[in-house]
Amino acid sequence: MLVDPIPVAASSPNPAYSFAVIRSDGYGTERRDTATGLLLTINHNTGKSGDRHYVKLTSGVDAVNPYTGLTQRQTASVSLSISVPPFGFTETAMVNLIKALLDTVADGDVTTTKLLQFQS
Repeated sequence: MLVDPIPVAASSPNPAYSFAVIRSDGYGTERRDTATGLLLTINHNTGKSGDRHYVKLTSGVDAVNPYTGLTQRQTASVSLSISVPPFGFTETAMVNLIKALLDTVADGDVTTTKLLQFQS
């Protein structure tokens, strides 16, 4: 199991986080940063076709619905799903593949902003 809580250093524009376990079972954990309310979900599954690892960060806000004028709870999330076949890929190869994805999204020709603008 990962450390409890998971400390994440501040990185502009985000503050530091401290994700403490709020639920745990044999397949993963849910952790919450009490200062921001962010929910971190980590789980793992094993099957005949390989292993799956999933990380999700969820944020919630109370926002005014522009159509009704009522305040409603809205949630947004980002996730990373890692599928590893039973053979053919080493742990190092998977680490490098994940880094390649993160580097691609961070590249100036791609960027998260461009993805949110439906560019592909």
